[in-house]
Amino acid sequence: MTSDDPDNKENDAILLTVAEADHGTRVDKWLCDNLESLSRARVKALVEDGHVIRDGSVFTTVSTKVREGEVYSLVMPALAEPVPEPENIPLDVLHEDDHLIVINKPVGMVVHPAAGNYTGTLVNALLYHCGASLSGIGGVARPGIVHRLDKDTSGIMVAAKHDRVHQRLSEAFSIHDIKRVYHAIVHGAPRPGIGTIQTGIARASTDRKKMAAVDLHQQAGAKEAITHYKARATYGKGRAKMPGDSLASLIECELETGRTHQIRVHLAHIGHPLLGDPLYGRGPGLAGLKPGDDTSDAAIDFLKNFRRQALHARALGFVHPVTDEALLFEVEAPADFLALQKFLGGL
Repeated sequence: MTSDDPDNKENDAILLTVAEADHGTRVDKWLCDNLESLSRARVKALVEDGHVIRDGSVFTTVSTKVREGEVYSLVMPALAEPVPEPENIPLDVLHEDDHLIVINKPVGMVVHPAAGNYTGTLVNALLYHCGASLSGIGGVARPGIVHRLDKDTSGIMVAAKHDRVHQRLSEAFSIHDIKRVYHAIVHGAPRPGIGTIQTGIARASTDRKKMAAVDLHQQAGAKEAITHYKARATYGKGRAKMPGDSLASLIECELETGRTHQIRVHLAHIGHPLLGDPLYGRGPGLAGLKPGDDTSDAAIDFLKNFRRQALHARALGFVHPVTDEALLFEVEAPADFLALQKFLGGL
Protein backbone atom coordinates (compact mmCIF):
# COMPACT_ATOMS: atom_id res chain seq x y z
CA MET A 1 0.00 0.00 0.00
CA THR A 2 1.15 3.53 -0.76
CA SER A 3 -0.51 6.79 0.11
CA ASP A 4 0.07 10.39 -0.87
CA ASP A 5 -1.23 11.67 2.49
CA PRO A 6 -1.12 9.34 5.49
CA ASP A 7 -2.15 12.18 7.80
CA ASN A 8 -5.31 12.83 5.81
CA LYS A 9 -6.95 16.20 6.08
CA GLU A 10 -10.67 16.77 5.83
CA ASN A 11 -11.82 16.90 2.19
CA ASP A 12 -8.33 15.94 0.86
CA ALA A 13 -8.20 12.75 -1.20
CA ILE A 14 -6.15 9.89 0.22
CA LEU A 15 -4.70 7.70 -2.55
CA LEU A 16 -3.99 4.07 -1.72
CA THR A 17 -2.44 1.48 -4.04
CA VAL A 18 -2.95 -2.26 -3.44
CA ALA A 19 0.27 -4.16 -2.80
CA GLU A 20 0.86 -7.73 -3.94
CA ALA A 21 0.55 -9.06 -0.38
CA ASP A 22 -2.95 -7.56 -0.03
CA HIS A 23 -4.40 -9.04 -3.24
CA GLY A 24 -7.77 -10.69 -2.53
CA THR A 25 -8.46 -8.92 0.76
CA ARG A 26 -11.91 -7.46 1.39
CA VAL A 27 -11.85 -3.75 0.66
CA ASP A 28 -13.27 -2.72 4.05
CA LYS A 29 -10.66 -4.76 5.93
CA TRP A 30 -7.86 -3.50 3.66
CA LEU A 31 -8.87 0.12 4.15
CA CYS A 32 -9.21 -0.33 7.89
CA ASP A 33 -5.78 -1.97 8.11
CA ASN A 34 -4.16 0.91 6.21
CA LEU A 35 -6.09 3.76 7.83
CA GLU A 36 -5.48 3.17 11.52
CA SER A 37 -7.52 6.18 12.61
CA LEU A 38 -10.73 4.70 11.14
CA SER A 39 -12.80 1.87 12.59
CA ARG A 40 -14.18 -0.98 10.46
CA ALA A 41 -17.69 0.42 10.94
CA ARG A 42 -16.57 3.90 9.83
CA VAL A 43 -14.88 2.45 6.72
CA LYS A 44 -18.02 0.46 5.88
CA ALA A 45 -20.16 3.60 6.11
CA LEU A 46 -17.73 5.57 3.92
CA VAL A 47 -17.79 2.88 1.22
CA GLU A 48 -21.56 2.50 1.28
CA ASP A 49 -22.04 6.27 1.12
CA GLY A 50 -19.91 6.53 -2.02
CA HIS A 51 -16.80 8.17 -0.60
CA VAL A 52 -14.38 5.55 -1.99
CA ILE A 53 -13.38 5.53 -5.65
CA ARG A 54 -11.60 2.63 -7.39
CA ASP A 55 -9.69 3.40 -10.59
CA GLY A 56 -11.91 6.41 -11.23
CA SER A 57 -15.31 4.82 -10.44
CA VAL A 58 -17.40 4.91 -7.29
CA PHE A 59 -18.44 1.58 -5.81
CA THR A 60 -20.45 0.80 -2.69
CA THR A 61 -19.94 -2.92 -1.99
CA VAL A 62 -17.81 -3.55 1.10
CA SER A 63 -17.26 -7.23 0.26
CA THR A 64 -15.37 -6.31 -2.92
CA LYS A 65 -11.92 -7.93 -3.05
CA VAL A 66 -8.98 -5.68 -3.86
CA ARG A 67 -6.52 -6.54 -6.64
CA GLU A 68 -2.82 -5.80 -6.82
CA GLY A 69 -2.10 -2.47 -8.49
CA GLU A 70 -5.60 -1.02 -8.08
CA VAL A 71 -5.71 2.59 -6.93
CA TYR A 72 -8.32 3.64 -4.38
CA SER A 73 -9.21 7.21 -3.53
CA LEU A 74 -10.90 8.13 -0.24
CA VAL A 75 -12.33 11.60 0.36
CA MET A 76 -13.35 12.20 3.96
CA PRO A 77 -16.65 14.08 4.13
CA ALA A 78 -16.74 17.34 6.04
CA LEU A 79 -17.95 16.86 9.60
CA ALA A 80 -20.97 19.01 10.34
CA GLU A 81 -20.80 20.30 13.88
CA PRO A 82 -24.17 20.09 15.60
CA VAL A 83 -25.67 23.41 16.59
CA PRO A 84 -25.53 23.64 20.40
CA GLU A 85 -28.88 23.55 22.15
CA PRO A 86 -29.86 25.38 25.35
CA GLU A 87 -29.59 23.17 28.43
CA ASN A 88 -30.86 23.92 31.91
CA ILE A 89 -27.49 23.66 33.63
CA PRO A 90 -27.08 25.69 36.85
CA LEU A 91 -24.55 28.52 36.68
CA ASP A 92 -22.71 30.25 39.52
CA VAL A 93 -23.24 33.83 38.32
CA LEU A 94 -20.95 36.44 39.87
CA HIS A 95 -22.21 39.38 37.81
CA GLU A 96 -24.69 39.92 35.00
CA ASP A 97 -26.01 42.93 33.11
CA ASP A 98 -27.35 43.66 29.62
CA HIS A 99 -23.87 43.44 28.12
CA LEU A 100 -21.96 40.59 29.74
CA ILE A 101 -22.04 37.79 32.28
CA VAL A 102 -19.32 36.67 34.69
CA ILE A 103 -19.47 33.11 36.03
CA ASN A 104 -17.53 30.77 38.27
CA LYS A 105 -16.92 27.71 36.08
CA PRO A 106 -16.91 24.41 37.97
CA VAL A 107 -14.38 21.62 37.55
CA GLY A 108 -15.38 19.19 34.79
CA MET A 109 -17.33 21.63 32.62
CA VAL A 110 -16.15 22.01 29.02
CA VAL A 111 -16.40 25.60 27.78
CA HIS A 112 -17.67 25.04 24.24
CA PRO A 113 -18.92 22.05 22.21
CA ALA A 114 -16.28 19.98 20.44
CA ALA A 115 -15.75 16.37 19.45
CA GLY A 116 -16.77 14.16 22.36
CA ASN A 117 -18.42 17.03 24.25
CA TYR A 118 -21.39 18.35 22.29
CA THR A 119 -23.63 18.68 25.33
CA GLY A 120 -23.27 19.76 28.94
CA THR A 121 -20.91 22.63 28.08
CA LEU A 122 -20.80 26.20 29.33
CA VAL A 123 -22.16 27.31 25.95
CA ASN A 124 -25.21 25.06 26.38
CA ALA A 125 -25.77 26.55 29.83
CA LEU A 126 -25.32 30.14 28.61
CA LEU A 127 -27.76 29.61 25.74
CA TYR A 128 -30.41 28.55 28.26
CA HIS A 129 -29.58 31.30 30.76
CA CYS A 130 -29.11 34.19 28.33
CA GLY A 131 -31.28 33.12 25.43
CA ALA A 132 -30.54 34.59 22.01
CA SER A 133 -28.71 37.60 23.42
CA LEU A 134 -25.25 36.03 23.28
CA SER A 135 -22.67 37.49 20.92
CA GLY A 136 -22.34 35.65 17.62
CA ILE A 137 -18.71 36.52 16.96
CA GLY A 138 -17.50 33.26 18.44
CA GLY A 139 -19.43 31.32 15.81
CA VAL A 140 -22.33 28.92 16.09
CA ALA A 141 -20.48 26.60 18.47
CA ARG A 142 -18.98 29.34 20.67
CA PRO A 143 -21.50 32.16 21.10
CA GLY A 144 -20.35 34.77 23.60
CA ILE A 145 -17.08 33.01 24.41
CA VAL A 146 -14.21 35.49 24.66
CA HIS A 147 -11.69 33.27 26.46
CA ARG A 148 -11.65 29.77 27.88
CA LEU A 149 -10.53 27.60 30.75
CA ASP A 150 -9.56 23.94 30.46
CA LYS A 151 -12.25 21.42 31.38
CA ASP A 152 -10.68 20.61 34.75
CA THR A 153 -9.62 24.14 35.64
CA SER A 154 -12.11 25.93 37.87
CA GLY A 155 -12.74 29.63 38.19
CA ILE A 156 -13.84 32.93 36.73
CA MET A 157 -14.83 33.55 33.12
CA VAL A 158 -16.60 36.38 31.30
CA ALA A 159 -18.90 35.97 28.28
CA ALA A 160 -20.26 38.68 25.98
CA LYS A 161 -23.95 39.21 25.33
CA HIS A 162 -23.55 41.20 22.11
CA ASP A 163 -20.93 41.72 19.43
CA ARG A 164 -19.77 45.21 20.46
CA VAL A 165 -18.86 43.99 23.93
CA HIS A 166 -17.29 40.84 22.50
CA GLN A 167 -15.02 42.94 20.28
CA ARG A 168 -13.96 45.24 23.12
CA LEU A 169 -13.30 42.40 25.55
CA SER A 170 -11.29 40.57 22.88
CA GLU A 171 -9.23 43.71 22.32
CA ALA A 172 -8.59 44.00 26.06
CA PHE A 173 -7.37 40.40 26.17
CA SER A 174 -5.18 40.92 23.09
CA ILE A 175 -3.41 43.97 24.56
CA HIS A 176 -3.14 42.31 28.00
CA ASP A 177 -5.46 44.84 29.64
CA ILE A 178 -7.16 42.15 31.71
CA LYS A 179 -6.14 41.11 35.22
CA ARG A 180 -6.03 37.32 35.50
CA VAL A 181 -4.82 35.67 38.70
CA TYR A 182 -4.61 31.90 39.18
CA HIS A 183 -3.73 29.67 42.11
CA ALA A 184 -1.80 26.49 41.40
CA ILE A 185 -0.45 23.73 43.63
CA VAL A 186 2.82 22.37 42.28
CA HIS A 187 5.53 19.82 42.97
CA GLY A 188 8.32 21.36 45.02
CA ALA A 189 8.82 25.11 45.36
CA PRO A 190 10.40 27.42 42.79
CA ARG A 191 13.56 29.33 43.62
CA PRO A 192 13.41 32.25 43.73
CA GLY A 193 9.92 32.35 45.18
CA ILE A 194 8.98 35.33 43.03
CA GLY A 195 9.74 35.61 39.34
CA THR A 196 8.65 35.85 35.71
CA ILE A 197 8.65 33.06 33.14
CA GLN A 198 8.96 34.30 29.56
CA THR A 199 9.15 31.88 26.63
CA GLY A 200 7.53 31.07 23.36
CA ILE A 201 4.73 28.49 23.43
CA ALA A 202 4.01 26.20 20.50
CA ARG A 203 2.44 22.84 19.77
CA ALA A 204 4.70 20.03 21.04
CA SER A 205 6.37 18.14 18.21
CA THR A 206 6.06 14.79 19.98
CA ASP A 207 2.43 15.01 21.11
CA ARG A 208 -0.18 17.14 19.34
CA LYS A 209 -2.30 17.30 22.51
CA LYS A 210 0.47 19.10 24.37
CA MET A 211 2.05 22.53 24.19
CA ALA A 212 5.72 23.21 24.83
CA ALA A 213 7.88 26.09 26.03
CA VAL A 214 10.19 26.96 23.13
CA ASP A 215 12.54 29.66 21.90
CA LEU A 216 10.24 32.34 20.54
CA HIS A 217 12.65 33.27 17.76
CA GLN A 218 13.61 29.77 16.65
CA GLN A 219 10.31 27.88 16.66
CA ALA A 220 7.92 28.53 13.78
CA GLY A 221 4.42 29.37 15.00
CA ALA A 222 5.52 30.07 18.56
CA LYS A 223 3.68 32.80 20.46
CA GLU A 224 5.12 34.89 23.26
CA ALA A 225 4.00 33.80 26.72
CA ILE A 226 4.67 35.66 29.98
CA THR A 227 3.68 34.43 33.45
CA HIS A 228 4.46 36.26 36.72
CA TYR A 229 4.49 33.97 39.74
CA LYS A 230 4.78 34.17 43.51
CA ALA A 231 4.96 31.36 46.09
CA ARG A 232 2.15 31.83 48.61
CA ALA A 233 2.67 28.76 50.81
CA THR A 234 4.93 25.72 51.06
CA TYR A 235 4.13 22.20 52.26
CA GLY A 236 6.15 19.30 53.67
CA LYS A 237 9.33 21.28 54.16
CA GLY A 238 10.70 18.89 56.77
CA ARG A 239 10.14 15.84 54.59
CA ALA A 240 11.86 17.04 51.42
CA LYS A 241 15.05 15.34 50.24
CA MET A 242 17.19 18.47 50.38
CA PRO A 243 17.37 20.85 53.36
CA GLY A 244 15.24 23.91 52.77
CA ASP A 245 13.22 22.28 49.98
CA SER A 246 9.46 21.64 50.07
CA LEU A 247 7.35 18.76 48.82
CA ALA A 248 4.79 21.10 47.26
CA SER A 249 3.76 24.74 47.19
CA LEU A 250 0.85 27.04 46.44
CA ILE A 251 1.81 29.37 43.61
CA GLU A 252 -0.06 32.53 42.59
CA CYS A 253 0.29 33.24 38.87
CA GLU A 254 -0.68 36.41 37.05
CA LEU A 255 -0.92 36.14 33.29
CA GLU A 256 0.45 38.85 31.05
CA THR A 257 -0.46 36.75 28.01
CA GLY A 258 -3.01 33.98 27.65
CA ARG A 259 -1.75 31.01 25.63
CA THR A 260 -3.15 27.50 25.59
CA HIS A 261 -2.07 25.65 28.77
CA GLN A 262 0.24 28.57 29.57
CA ILE A 263 0.51 28.14 33.36
CA ARG A 264 0.69 24.36 33.13
CA VAL A 265 3.47 24.55 30.52
CA HIS A 266 5.42 27.31 32.23
CA LEU A 267 5.47 25.77 35.70
CA ALA A 268 6.46 22.39 34.26
CA HIS A 269 9.14 24.19 32.24
CA ILE A 270 10.83 25.49 35.42
CA GLY A 271 10.63 22.05 37.04
CA HIS A 272 7.46 22.48 39.13
CA PRO A 273 4.50 20.90 37.31
CA LEU A 274 1.01 21.08 38.76
CA LEU A 275 -0.14 18.30 41.04
CA GLY A 276 -2.62 16.04 39.28
CA ASP A 277 -1.80 17.34 35.80
CA PRO A 278 -2.39 14.44 33.36
CA LEU A 279 -0.35 16.05 30.55
CA TYR A 280 2.52 17.85 32.22
CA GLY A 281 2.65 16.33 35.70
CA ARG A 282 4.79 13.70 37.42
CA GLY A 283 2.16 11.32 38.71
CA PRO A 284 0.65 11.05 42.20
CA GLY A 285 3.85 10.82 44.25
CA LEU A 286 5.86 13.67 45.76
CA ALA A 287 9.66 13.70 45.92
CA GLY A 288 10.56 12.74 49.48
CA LEU A 289 7.54 10.52 50.13
CA LYS A 290 8.49 6.84 50.25
CA PRO A 291 6.01 3.93 50.05
CA GLY A 292 5.86 2.02 53.33
CA ASP A 293 5.82 5.10 55.51
CA ASP A 294 2.31 5.73 56.89
CA THR A 295 2.32 9.42 56.02
CA SER A 296 3.78 8.76 52.57
CA ASP A 297 1.22 6.04 51.79
CA ALA A 298 -1.64 8.28 52.91
CA ALA A 299 -0.34 11.13 50.76
CA ILE A 300 0.11 8.91 47.70
CA ASP A 301 -3.44 7.58 48.09
CA PHE A 302 -4.83 11.09 48.54
CA LEU A 303 -3.02 12.39 45.45
CA LYS A 304 -4.15 9.42 43.36
CA ASN A 305 -7.72 10.50 44.03
CA PHE A 306 -7.05 14.11 43.02
CA ARG A 307 -7.81 13.53 39.35
CA ARG A 308 -7.21 16.93 37.79
CA GLN A 309 -4.59 19.64 37.49
CA ALA A 310 -4.53 21.73 40.67
CA LEU A 311 -5.35 25.03 38.98
CA HIS A 312 -7.99 27.64 39.80
CA ALA A 313 -8.74 30.96 38.07
CA ARG A 314 -9.11 32.99 41.23
CA ALA A 315 -9.47 36.61 40.04
CA LEU A 316 -10.54 38.45 36.90
CA GLY A 317 -10.46 42.22 36.52
CA PHE A 318 -11.30 44.48 33.59
CA VAL A 319 -12.87 47.78 32.64
CA HIS A 320 -16.51 47.32 31.63
CA PRO A 321 -16.66 47.82 27.85
CA VAL A 322 -19.83 49.93 28.04
CA THR A 323 -19.99 51.61 31.46
CA ASP A 324 -16.20 52.09 31.88
CA GLU A 325 -16.54 50.82 35.45
CA ALA A 326 -13.49 49.04 36.84
CA LEU A 327 -14.60 45.52 37.78
CA LEU A 328 -12.71 42.96 39.83
CA PHE A 329 -14.06 39.54 40.72
CA GLU A 330 -12.48 37.03 43.06
CA VAL A 331 -13.71 33.59 44.06
CA GLU A 332 -12.42 30.95 46.45
CA ALA A 333 -11.12 27.67 45.05
CA PRO A 334 -13.52 24.69 45.05
CA ALA A 335 -13.70 22.10 47.81
CA ASP A 336 -11.31 19.58 46.27
CA PHE A 337 -8.59 22.22 45.86
CA LEU A 338 -9.02 23.43 49.44
CA ALA A 339 -8.97 19.85 50.71
CA LEU A 340 -5.68 19.30 48.88
CA GLN A 341 -4.22 22.42 50.50
CA LYS A 342 -5.35 21.25 53.94
CA PHE A 343 -3.95 17.78 53.46
CA LEU A 344 -0.57 19.05 52.23
CA GLY A 345 -0.47 21.48 55.15
CA GLY A 346 -0.50 18.51 57.52
CA LEU A 347 2.57 16.82 56.00
